[in-house]
Amino acid sequence: MALLDQYGRPVKRADLTRDVAGPSLSGVRSQISGYPGDGLTPVRLANILREADAGDPLRYLELAETIEERFPHYLGVLGTRRRSVSQLEITVKDASDDPIDKEAAQFVRDWLDRGELTDELFHILDAIGKGYSLTEIIWDHSEGQWQPERLELRDPRWFGFHHSDLNTPLMYGDDGQLEPLKPYKFIVARMAAKSGIMTRSGLARVVMWPYLFRMFVERDWTIFCQTYGQPLRLGKFGPDATEEDRATLMRAVTNIAGDCAGIIPESMMIEFIQSGNISGSIDLYERRADSLNKDVSKAVLGQTATTDAEVGGLGSGKEHRAVQEDIERADATALAAILTRDLVVPMVNLNFGERRKYPKIVIARPEAEDLAAWTSAVTPWVELGMQVDEGDIREKFGLRAPAAGARILGNSSQTAPQPGEQPGQSGAMPAESAVKYPLNTRLDPQRDSVALSAEGPSEGRTASLAPAADRLASEAAPQIEAMLLQIEAMLARASDLDEAREMLLAAYPDLPTDGLTRVLAGAFAATALGGRAAVMDEADG
Repeated sequence: MALLDQYGRPVKRADLTRDVAGPSLSGVRSQISGYPGDGLTPVRLANILREADAGDPLRYLELAETIEERFPHYLGVLGTRRRSVSQLEITVKDASDDPIDKEAAQFVRDWLDRGELTDELFHILDAIGKGYSLTEIIWDHSEGQWQPERLELRDPRWFGFHHSDLNTPLMYGDDGQLEPLKPYKFIVARMAAKSGIMTRSGLARVVMWPYLFRMFVERDWTIFCQTYGQPLRLGKFGPDATEEDRATLMRAVTNIAGDCAGIIPESMMIEFIQSGNISGSIDLYERRADSLNKDVSKAVLGQTATTDAEVGGLGSGKEHRAVQEDIERADATALAAILTRDLVVPMVNLNFGERRKYPKIVIARPEAEDLAAWTSAVTPWVELGMQVDEGDIREKFGLRAPAAGARILGNSSQTAPQPGEQPGQSGAMPAESAVKYPLNTRLDPQRDSVALSAEGPSEGRTASLAPAADRLASEAAPQIEAMLLQIEAMLARASDLDEAREMLLAAYPDLPTDGLTRVLAGAFAATALGGRAAVMDEADG
């Protein structure tokens, strides 16, 4: 059964490894470009846009390139938007738990781990400016597997659209006629800034009018600077000056702008006169240029705070950054869907056959998380008995499980027992004390009373209380620490001391004291029984 693409066309594997839309020297796919931006006027711009709307986007695409080259502000904000998406983290989501689906997803992950991918995605995102882009996939089959060798952005001038809808892209063949795109050979990216046909949905179409007006402002501003940026040269000559004297004075006034030097008779004088309203005129041009720049920033990034410095502007920088992040997420989601449709699906079909579901590419910025707040929220539930997988906590904080023989940081009383040790013995007391006073996880009143009485005389009993005291401190430490953690969490949430006091008083009945109560009860019982046993031994003796 032949492999079909999403449009039902059979895939010809022989076409996959060769260039089908590369440039040609004598064909229609020429690298030589026109420059419709030279001498651009409102009438010419309107005609260029009408041509694009009628299905001939050649001059529109050439003008879009010209704008990026001649409008630095547009190039900067457009580049910011494209780079912010092309550098985001890319992950692959398994289609299902099926082994073949997992293998297919891993195959895609291995291919995505390429150094060229960032640049390739940047070029695919040329669609943000022009409304669409077409990238040719050059496949490699040298090792028996089908995988893209490279992704080549193709000049959009080498493509047209079907006359019926002006949305279906077609490629100019070697004979100059439009033909359908080769299956599994192109990534067709559409990143619409507005609804409509492809040639009317790009940012370049919106920016063309501000660009035109900005060029008028720069032209007038340049003429103004040439006229008033230098002082007016005025030469005076007396009534007795001859024609030769006048010619000498004229040459001096003309040449003084270049080298600031001239030769005139002693009886003559030159005055320099400046315009009195230069400052106001400069402000007018500058305000107009800044206004057009802000319009472009709003169109491309949705805000102006991150590109145009403005004191006391509407909205905070944080709010403007949030708007830019919204656009970034939308671009990333659209790009992920495009790559899944035009790149992942062909990779899976060519190597694993057609599947019911396919892996999905996810492009997103990792969400920042307040780990301190998360810890404060989870700790009380753990203290109340909720079981939490230690692996989940390590993953949350980016911590690895300790390797065998690694040096462990932390409370020695909480560390795991070494091989051959009983739980609770590690780090609890010296070896000689453990021999005299072997304690398990809980104090046993009957057992510990015998241990306390075994010393005999009162001076021995005093010495034997030291291991018991150490054991009590070791047993009580985790319980006290749990109480302190809950108290610290409340103090962290309190805005002042009065609120902290009210929170402590309100939470006092619910503090986790059961564990500490059991430890102290066992210790007191063991001490009491040990004292009775010692008194009975002395009476018998």
